[in-house]
Amino acid sequence: MSAPPSETDKQRRLRAHLGELIAAMAPGEPLPAERDLARDLGVARMTLRRAVDGMVADSLLVRRQGAGTFVAPAKVAHRLSANSFSADMRARGLRPGSRTLSSSREPAGVMLAALLEVPAGSPVLHVRRLRLADDEPMAVEDLHVPGDLVPGLTGADLEDRSYYELLAQRFGHRIVSGTQTAEAALTGAEDAAALGIAPGAPAFCFERTCRVDGGRVAEFVRSVYRGDRYRIMVDIFPS
Repeated sequence: MSAPPSETDKQRRLRAHLGELIAAMAPGEPLPAERDLARDLGVARMTLRRAVDGMVADSLLVRRQGAGTFVAPAKVAHRLSANSFSADMRARGLRPGSRTLSSSREPAGVMLAALLEVPAGSPVLHVRRLRLADDEPMAVEDLHVPGDLVPGLTGADLEDRSYYELLAQRFGHRIVSGTQTAEAALTGAEDAAALGIAPGAPAFCFERTCRVDGGRVAEFVRSVYRGDRYRIMVDIFPS
């Protein structure tokens, strides 16, 4: 937790005291009433409220309408095995499929270029797909691929096809490693419309980068999975 550069010494001390208080509390435990906490810390309620606002912004505290302010639940990172969507669905006993919603080749912006490890402005293929399981919408996927890695590949090629399989069969590149993050999310209006669910419905958001045997980054993918149809499974090995 870093203090804003404009903070005074008094504000920094207050944040430090609040940090010590939170560290001694359990996730989900409520903060004392604002009036009592301000009195105990010797500050004005408005000063305390600003400090609490900052800690809410830092995801250390959460506010619940009509209930109060609580210690935020800890985020736990699980190292999951990341298969392709097609392999994942087959492993679950479902028939994978996909429908291309849009496709374009555009110059990479600075952030996307960094993720794909290509120079800014390099051509990137962006394919937005609706991923299906037994013909029912499961996820919306935004796939970004360095254009020179897959010359001639189009969104139509990826209709009901696995990108990883095409990458290996047509271009001779085999995925050898990857990193994936998963986080709970609420479905935005555009994704919800594609998935046939209500905006704001619970979802899982995955972001993944993978490398091929030559060491190059072969993709950056952002996928939004329906929370009512998808479950994350993690193997646990006692130490």
